[in-house]
Amino acid sequence: MDGVVRAWVDGWVVSRGVAPPVREPWGFTVDVGLPAQVSRHVLAAVGDGVEEETVRKVADGVTARGVWLKVFQDPAVVGRWLGQGWWVDPDPGWLMTVPLPARRGHTRVPDGYRLRRWTRGGVTRLLVTTADGSFAARGQLAPTGATAVFDQIETAPGHRRRGLGGLVVRTLAETAAAEGAETGVLAGTPDGRALYESLGWTVTAPLTSAKFTGDGRACD
Repeated sequence: MDGVVRAWVDGWVVSRGVAPPVREPWGFTVDVGLPAQVSRHVLAAVGDGVEEETVRKVADGVTARGVWLKVFQDPAVVGRWLGQGWWVDPDPGWLMTVPLPARRGHTRVPDGYRLRRWTRGGVTRLLVTTADGSFAARGQLAPTGATAVFDQIETAPGHRRRGLGGLVVRTLAETAAAEGAETGVLAGTPDGRALYESLGWTVTAPLTSAKFTGDGRACD
């Protein structure tokens, strides 16, 4: 069972406030409790360690709509292993990690923006707004010991390419390091990968997200 996957799952459930993960022979099951995502199965293997037989077995055991499958392999590969009723996101996500800074630095907030930070339930959240309070960017962090999961990092379309994504990620990294974490972990989108790599993050494996719809049609 890959330690990075376990770290991501442990932090993600804290970040999202969902049920604790249940251990499975192949990974984890997490009850999310949302209509569009009732639960998710996360396979622990990554890359070449992902076995077709295991993916098929887990997927074939799903009969309820709204169950997601997370597999750390390319969607073009995983999609061939899934049967009728599965929608596969064609764009891969990316499981990524970074060594966290040993010292707290000073991250400047761009002119015209404000940064607010608060912590509740072990999760630190950042909000970047314009001077009038309009949403510009956000992100959150769930430290779980030596690792910390970065989650829901987002920049509003009208505020991109202004350094706000970097501001959020760097500030979260400093916060995690101050709390004793040594490694950051996240599941990034194709759009976010370039930002994270520019900040020193490296890819551990691609990530396939698939949802059981029961009818083979793409979910909306």
